[in-house]
Amino acid sequence: MAELYLVRHGQASFGAENYDKLSELGYQQAVWLGEYFKHRGQQFDSILTGDLVRHRETAEGIAEGLGLQTPTFNPFTGLNEFDFHSLLEAYANQFPEQTIGANAPRSAYYKMLKKTMHLWSIGELEGDLPETWLEFEHRVSDVMTMIQREFHGQKVLAVSSGGAIAMALRQVLKAPSETVIELNLQTKNTAIAHCFFNPKAVRVTSFNHVPHLDTNERNDKITYS
Repeated sequence: MAELYLVRHGQASFGAENYDKLSELGYQQAVWLGEYFKHRGQQFDSILTGDLVRHRETAEGIAEGLGLQTPTFNPFTGLNEFDFHSLLEAYANQFPEQTIGANAPRSAYYKMLKKTMHLWSIGELEGDLPETWLEFEHRVSDVMTMIQREFHGQKVLAVSSGGAIAMALRQVLKAPSETVIELNLQTKNTAIAHCFFNPKAVRVTSFNHVPHLDTNERNDKITYS
């Protein structure tokens, strides 16, 4: 069977005006992951990404760590994250009494995101939403089917985001929708979800694995946003 390495992007710019950009640490996490792959002798036949900036920057960091001179990245919108900014705005408009301030702790932000995703998943989030939960499900399913069909027999690296990876794994495991919410909120930056696949099936072998950060020297470099 072929292999698929689903990798979440490195630490992004949480709290900044433009979230869709890696922090300095986020890019370093990606380089370290590439160096880990190189140390293991791991090479990839294809490198896929979403078309967000943080996806490409993560792929570039991994390629640098691997020592690739002119890497080719194949972008697919199906690997993009859902638009959580717009969803959170819709939630705040629907429940203005629960709006959190700009200086609120991250725990308050994640609590609100969890509530938002739950309402979205059951079709009770109101407003002009960028996509429905069902549309999110379908585009992730479509890109996974495409990978199975077009890249069978290959070792594939796909850089994506926590929500899209969580949705892909939920579909592979045939788990309930709540699984997406739980996996999304615990996925580490540059964490690997490793799968074997063929045109008929995908099998998950590991999730949220950060071997490049799992050392005493880098333990404080593990991040979630």
